[in-house]
Formats: sequence, structure tokens, C-alpha cells
Amino acid sequence: MRTDLDANTTSSIDDIPKLKFLDCSLRVCAIPLSAATMWLTVTNQQDNSSYGRLEFSNLMGLKYMVCISAICACYAFVAAISLWCRCLVAKPWLFFVSDQIVAYLMVTSGAAVLEILYLAYNGDREVTWSEACSSYGRFCSRMKIALLLHVLALCCFIVLALISAFRTFSMFEPPSLPSQEPVEQERAA
Repeated sequence: MRTDLDANTTSSIDDIPKLKFLDCSLRVCAIPLSAATMWLTVTNQQDNSSYGRLEFSNLMGLKYMVCISAICACYAFVAAISLWCRCLVAKPWLFFVSDQIVAYLMVTSGAAVLEILYLAYNGDREVTWSEACSSYGRFCSRMKIALLLHVLALCCFIVLALISAFRTFSMFEPPSLPSQEPVEQERAA
């Protein structure tokens, strides 16, 4: 029984070569996007004569985004290679769960950086934090670009999560309605 399921899964995936190509392409595209996000974030620093030096390591949300981007790039690389292994392609639930986890992690890290950017541009009057981007303009600009690249990688993984969900749930038969014929025959009698 299990071999029938694996054979049906493999044949249904191979029946859609464009879907497999899109899947692989999105995984490959996520790698340089994540690498560029990490590079922009790690190399982001700016000196200010009044306030001192600001580096990515001063902000926990930026360190979190770098870690998640590294996980994303490594996973995308391994998954792109794994797509061509028949034994793993026959297990679409593995890609489904992994794609979901990576996408959710990317959402959380993007939200953390978005909050940092919001506070850097607007400050918080209730706790008397002033905005910082007037003093660290280049730092803020590079953070915006890094966040944009991170969001593009996230978009790749959202589409990948949809593709892997399609592959996983296409293995199962859709629910069917019970036949109405016996009820109609009873009414006629």
C-alpha cells in the first residue's frame, strides 16, 4: 500500500514539470536574497560624533534577522538539491512542514526589524525615545533595503508554502457527498 502512495505521489509531481521548475527556481532565488539581506545587515554601521557608533550587533532584532536569513538560505539550498532526489520528492509533507516553518520564522524576523525601523524613524514619546534616523540616516537606509530583500525572500517562501501545500494535499481524494439515489427511491415508493 505504501509503495502505491509513493508511486502516485511521484507521478503526480512529475506530471507538472512547470510546478517543479517554479519550485526549484523560487528556492534558488531565495538564496541570494537571503545572502544579500545578511550582508547588508552585518556590514551596516555608522559613526556619529554626538551619539557614537551604531552597528547591527547593537540591535537584537537585526541579529535575529541575520540568523533567520542564514537558516532560510541553507534550507533553500538543501531543499533545491533535494527536489531532484526521488526518495525525498515522494515525501511532500516534509517540504510542506519545512516551508511553513521557514515562512513563519521569516515573518517574525521581518516584524522585529519593521518595529526597529518604525522606532528609528518615529521614536516613542511615551518612553521619551527620540527618532534616530536623522542622526543615522545611512544606517536606516541600509536597514530599509535589507528589510525589502528579506520581504522578497519571504514572498518566495509564501509561494513555496502554497506549492508544497498543493503537492501534499493533492495526494488525498477530495471529500465526496453521499449518494442521493436511495433517498430519492424511498420517496418515490
